[in-house]
Amino acid sequence: MATLDDGPARVHDFLDDKLQTAADLDALDGLLATVSAQHGLLQQQLHAAQRDLAAAKEHAHGHHTALRTRADAFRREQADMDRRLLVMTASDASDDALPRFEAVLGSLQRLDVAAQYVDLLARVDALRAQAQAQLQTSPEAALGSYQQLHALSTRLAALQHDAEGAAPQLLHHVASITHALRTTILDAFAADLDALLKKIHWPTPTAAVPPQLREEWDAAVVKLLRLQMPELEGMAYASGPGDKVKLPPVLFPLEVLVQPLEMRFRYHFEGDKPTNRIDRPEYFLSHITTLLNDYSAFVTDHVQPILLKHFRGTDLALNPVYIDAMSAFITALLPMLRSKIAVLLPKVAPQPQLFSHLMHEILTFDTTIRENWGYDGGYGIDGWKGLAWEFLVQADWFGQWLQVEKDFALARYHSIVEADDFGDLDYESVDPKATKPTKGAIRVNDLLETVTDRYRPLTSFSQKLTFLIDIQIAIFDKLHERLQSNVEAYLTMTTSLGRAMGGVTKEEQEKLLGVEGLERICKTYGSADFLEKAMRDWNDDVFFLDIWEGLQDRARQANSIGTMTVADVAERTSKSVGGDGDGGALFDETALWYARLRDRSEKIIIDTLNNNVREALWPYRQINPWATLSGSTTTTTATSLSPTAEMDSLLTHATSTFGFLSRALAPAPLRRITRAVLATISSILWDGVLNRYRFSTAGAAQLHTDLAAICRVVDKAVGPGVAEVGLRKCLEAAQLVGLPVHAAKDQQPASSSTPAEDDTADAWDDAWDAGDDTAPLPLAPQKEITTDVDTDLGLWEVEKRLFADNHSARLVLDDLGFEVLTETEARALLRRRVELAG
Repeated sequence: MATLDDGPARVHDFLDDKLQTAADLDALDGLLATVSAQHGLLQQQLHAAQRDLAAAKEHAHGHHTALRTRADAFRREQADMDRRLLVMTASDASDDALPRFEAVLGSLQRLDVAAQYVDLLARVDALRAQAQAQLQTSPEAALGSYQQLHALSTRLAALQHDAEGAAPQLLHHVASITHALRTTILDAFAADLDALLKKIHWPTPTAAVPPQLREEWDAAVVKLLRLQMPELEGMAYASGPGDKVKLPPVLFPLEVLVQPLEMRFRYHFEGDKPTNRIDRPEYFLSHITTLLNDYSAFVTDHVQPILLKHFRGTDLALNPVYIDAMSAFITALLPMLRSKIAVLLPKVAPQPQLFSHLMHEILTFDTTIRENWGYDGGYGIDGWKGLAWEFLVQADWFGQWLQVEKDFALARYHSIVEADDFGDLDYESVDPKATKPTKGAIRVNDLLETVTDRYRPLTSFSQKLTFLIDIQIAIFDKLHERLQSNVEAYLTMTTSLGRAMGGVTKEEQEKLLGVEGLERICKTYGSADFLEKAMRDWNDDVFFLDIWEGLQDRARQANSIGTMTVADVAERTSKSVGGDGDGGALFDETALWYARLRDRSEKIIIDTLNNNVREALWPYRQINPWATLSGSTTTTTATSLSPTAEMDSLLTHATSTFGFLSRALAPAPLRRITRAVLATISSILWDGVLNRYRFSTAGAAQLHTDLAAICRVVDKAVGPGVAEVGLRKCLEAAQLVGLPVHAAKDQQPASSSTPAEDDTADAWDDAWDAGDDTAPLPLAPQKEITTDVDTDLGLWEVEKRLFADNHSARLVLDDLGFEVLTETEARALLRRRVELAG
């Protein structure tokens, strides 16, 4: 930094810099003026800095003085507070002083709250007094005071909830005063309306409001609605858990209207009058529906317009309980029913029949109110659950009612299965062309349909599912076990070991293997078929479809349904429960068990018939007249010969069994069974006769006669053409081995069913199995079975062409009209002809 001693040197340097030449002396005056101006400016700056410095020093001194003053005041106040705290707490230690100080503050806080309570109570009392004073002169003004008091009580309730129940006494006191005031105003307004009702002679069914009283009527009803309006706006009765739904409110005007009706109801159904009978709940339930019919015109004409005008434009306008007069009227009538049922239920609960009857009548009443009067209780799309739901779910009567219904159903089931005619085939109750079930199966089906009608009106999904599984499917399972045991008992008695262990005699065995045994199996077959089809029909019923859709929705959202797991429900109903597919139905599993029982019964019928056929054909297989029979080929036709004596056993058996089966079974299963038996007969005759013995022309004609006899017996019972299809191979074989040595000019080819006819029969059977019982029965043309062949074909020509080559063999078989025999089989058969034996 430059000092004062450096001044002359700096001046010297400045002058040397500015005055370097003689010419610079001419600018000396300007240089002096510039230096003088800069000096003046510096002087001004110096004076300003000195002023600022003086002001800063003065401000700093004042601030210091103020801080010292405040510090002294703080020390004085601190000392005073310490002194007062010491006096207040009477303690020198802070740990002891703090609790005592907090206690004092708590007292002050409680004093402040008490003061606010007093102010609030004074306000409440003022509103009450004001409303009571105005009620005598201006009901409208009194209503306004009440609405202020109600709003205050509502706000206190909300604050009480937020404060975790801090002031229950205050809330109770305010609520009591509010309720008392509301009661006072309600009594006054209700008295006005009641006086008006007496003028119009209410509750006579013909009561009406005359024009001169219409204005007074409207004012009386509106006053009551305005009194109730704050409560209605703050009410959400339809909310809450599924089994704890609140009940809809009763509108004050409707409550006044219903009071004389309630007195009449109590007079008739709560005293010792003949109408008060615990075994006739339909008396008081029908009384309510009569009231609805009698007073619907009055309510619609004189109450409906007021409700529409009063609630229009409010949030309550969309609720039928408020806006629809009949719904409001029903809501007002239901409390008397609830009281009556609540008293009656404990009385009838120990008597199952009365208890069941009561619940059935309540469900019927609920359906009437819901469907005939369109009452939904204000619950929107969920609908009104009904009085039955209130008592079964909310009052927890469902378990006891379910047990009563289950006991009734099981008792009825046992009476059905123990009846003497339980196992009798019913030929009258079903279509003549249908498989005949037993009378017991029809009665069980009727019982289960009755059970469905009992719980169909229920609105609870879990209750419907419980009825379905615990009663309907349980009875189906019991009947299945009984039918299954019948099959097992039959198999036991018809086997060698079973006969030995069970002591079955030979005569009894013969009966079991005959028509009597077939009837026993057909009873099981018919019952299983009938009930399986009934379950398939139930699966398509709208009621069960709704349960299935509800079951699927719940199974996909949770692992359990009520008290059962999804797996348990699927095991009892359908494996498709909880799946993503659209297939499946409620009775899938049960129907599947019955279908298996039906198929097993059908197989037993076939096996029994086949065993009987083998036994009946045993003597026939042992005879050998085929090569020794002789006669003219012109006389040995199917019409001139009698069946072999050893064939009588089979013909007798076929006549009795197929005659019975034609009456007991539908055409489709009858044809299946017949084809299976004919296949056995064909196999026995093929292996035991045709491929075993040699034949002359007369022997072949006799064989053909025997086959024709079988066909006649079967066709008479089952239908034309069936036997020919089943025995076609044997018929063609008999025709082949019976070829005449020389062709006759007037003979025609043997007739047989065509493949088209066989295909038509199979297609018809498939249609019948699929449930199409309208398909026409295919009738094959009845053609006489003969041994005659084409006029141009004799034994030697056929033999020549048959053994030439395969192509020639196929052509000659076609010429003969054969469709089943192969070339190899035909050659082997022709070698059985005695003329070709060498």
